[in-house]
Formats: sequence, C-alpha cells, structure tokens
Amino acid sequence: MVLASANPKKVAELREILDHEIDLVPRPPEVPEVVEDADTFVGNARLKAAALLAATGIASVADDSGLEVDALDGAPGVWSARYAGEGATDEANVDKLLAALAERPDPADRRARFRCVVVLQRPDGSEVVADGTCEGHIAPAPRGAGGFGYDPVFVPDDADGRTFGELGAEEKHAISHRGHALAAFVAQLRDA
Repeated sequence: MVLASANPKKVAELREILDHEIDLVPRPPEVPEVVEDADTFVGNARLKAAALLAATGIASVADDSGLEVDALDGAPGVWSARYAGEGATDEANVDKLLAALAERPDPADRRARFRCVVVLQRPDGSEVVADGTCEGHIAPAPRGAGGFGYDPVFVPDDADGRTFGELGAEEKHAISHRGHALAAFVAQLRDA
C-alpha cells in the first residue's frame, strides 16, 4: 500500500511503528499536496487516502492526527499543524499554544490528548478505519529534543512526568496515539 503522508517526520515514525508489519510504498513525489479542509481527523485522512488511491491505483493508507486541549475547547484539533497560521513552524504552533494556556499553570487545567485516525482505502472501494488516543497534559515549557510538533510540551499520563520529546522512540511508540491507532489498524487487517 502507498503511504499518503508527505511529512518526512511522520513517514519515519509510521515506518518505525509498523516495523515491517506492512509493506509501504513511498508517496510518489509528483502527487500534489492534498488540501486538508475536512473538520474531522477521519475526514482529512479520507481525503488524503482517496487522493493517493486516485493518483496511483494502489491501496492507500493515510493518517491525520492532532492535539486536543480541553481548556481550549478541543483546539488546536484538526488545525494542529496550522494552529499559528498556514506554513507555521512547530515552534510557532507550540508558542501559540503555551501563550493560550499561560494563565493555567495547574496540570489539571491543562488536560489534553493526542488523537490519530488511520484510513486505508482500497481499489475495490473497501475501507479500514482505526483510531487511537493518548491522554496527558501540556507542560509549561518545552522539554526534550525528540519527536516533532507538540511533542516537547505534551506530558502523557503513562510517562513518569516526561514529555514525548524526552522519551525514546520505542517508549513513545508504545504509548502514543499513533502507536495505538496503528496497532488497531494492523489488528483489523489481520482479522479481515
């Protein structure tokens, strides 16, 4: 199956998590970027999978993921990559998030979760959808150099107070939203 993501950091993480479970074909470079204008993670993942299926004729797998902060009514949500505007850097998105939460130092007021949805679309019209979440809270400042996006400020409940940015890749994958979604995805493929 062809992998729909054009984000090299996400592609590397998906490959690490799947670890030879599925033979993934890289996204062809000539396939244009997909406009992610759905208002749900599953909607955006479907847009990407459908675009790659149409462009290649090969079963296509896509994911969409993001951070949901309770005190911000679920923001940044599906706009996580564009929270500070189109083309925003990870640092700009994190800075905007921390500014929005500056008056909420108590971790109980900073509850959040990462959410991921994986969609496979096949040429026969069938589809597989799996999702995963990871509960935690937002740290007051970035910590750690690992991962990408909001990883340096997200403290998962199952990581002894460390951020995703402070965890090793294997530790992160075992508890992350993407790790959970991909495990559910592979299980569905095996059961089919």
